[in-house]
Amino acid sequence: MTGPVEERPGAEDHPARPAPSSPGPGDGEPGPGERRSGLRNPDKAVRGLGAGTLALEALVLLLAIQPIRVVGGHLGGTAVGVIVALAVACVVLAGQMKRSWAWHAGTVLQGLLMLSGLLHWSLLVLGVIFALVWAYALHVRRVVLG
Repeated sequence: MTGPVEERPGAEDHPARPAPSSPGPGDGEPGPGERRSGLRNPDKAVRGLGAGTLALEALVLLLAIQPIRVVGGHLGGTAVGVIVALAVACVVLAGQMKRSWAWHAGTVLQGLLMLSGLLHWSLLVLGVIFALVWAYALHVRRVVLG
């Protein structure tokens, strides 16, 4: 094709370029049928956040046993059993995040972890850190799901 290029009417409307959309009814507010968060499946995303938080907490709890014992914590069998039980509860709750009660149980679990600070001060520190992380996860859940 070495001939002259013909001008076609409407050639400026290239099909690969989407036409600019007009603002919605509330200028930034989602219209009817639109997702507020823009996520494909917001429920699943929020469940993943909660499950990931609890799984990370379980891993940190299990990995914290030996350093606490080495650094000078006097962890007896009861204290180790409490830490392992909390880690198992985290894993079980991570698998139950589809249930609405699991979010409340996760909040109670953070309180139990802080209460285990009576066994060793470092468990209180971990409890406060993970309570703050859990509070942020609850905030994200409220913002995304409404």
